[in-house]
Amino acid sequence: MDNIPPEKCGAMRLRVAGAYGTVYKAKDLSNNGMIVALKKVRVPLTDDGVPMSTLREISLLKQLDTYEHPNIVRLLDICHGQRLEREQQLVLFLVFEHVDQDLACYLERCPDPGLPPTRIKHLVFQILSGVDFLHSHRIIHRDLKPQNILVTNTGIVKLADFGLAKTYDFEMRLTSVVVTLWYRAPEVLLGQPYATSVDIWACGCIMAELFRRAPLFNGSSEGDQLDKIFQPATRGETTGTMVPDSGLLIAWARRDLDSQVLKKMQKVKKIQNKT
Repeated sequence: MDNIPPEKCGAMRLRVAGAYGTVYKAKDLSNNGMIVALKKVRVPLTDDGVPMSTLREISLLKQLDTYEHPNIVRLLDICHGQRLEREQQLVLFLVFEHVDQDLACYLERCPDPGLPPTRIKHLVFQILSGVDFLHSHRIIHRDLKPQNILVTNTGIVKLADFGLAKTYDFEMRLTSVVVTLWYRAPEVLLGQPYATSVDIWACGCIMAELFRRAPLFNGSSEGDQLDKIFQPATRGETTGTMVPDSGLLIAWARRDLDSQVLKKMQKVKKIQNKT
């Protein structure tokens, strides 16, 4: 990791601040003024220096970049800033390729009556392509949501923000601070072991949101989120009533999707009965 020199980046403009860092839009003056996204992250220091968990995450990002997958945002550089002795922290700057909008903004800017089904199909295909790439390298994103999916001006999807991403072992039981509430799978809400299926659940919620132009399950708490997930089934609602104009959605789904969902609900019901 290089120390970030003053001439490396030009004037920076705040883009967004989140729980896992602050992102700036900046010019890389050492690369013909190319616009980049500069993510500032404060890393707590231990007696041995930078924690192994942080080094693993940086290694993960660098590993992903070597493949240059079209649907994964590129990590261009990693630099370190000042060391904050009082807070025992080190400031890191992750330099990513810059994309002006995320999927949430893209959807908001779409005029009525919304995205055409063929456009939704193209977006979803790219999202799933990126997720499949991550899973094939034993990586779970764990925080998929429209705000973490970037869309270029030419319509190319880029999965971003790997602050929660982890290499996985089967049947993991990890922290519940995973996936924004509206996109959490039932097993995460119930504190059960999980694996790559949490990303697939989030993809399904995002796909429905592209049709609805509103979140599929917008719970206000973990309990409310579970209620919103299972209430449609108890009321006998169909995909057509929950997701209008989703005929094409059904055509894309695998034929055994209903049986898979039923098995998942039965498994969750057994877990609820035990608790």
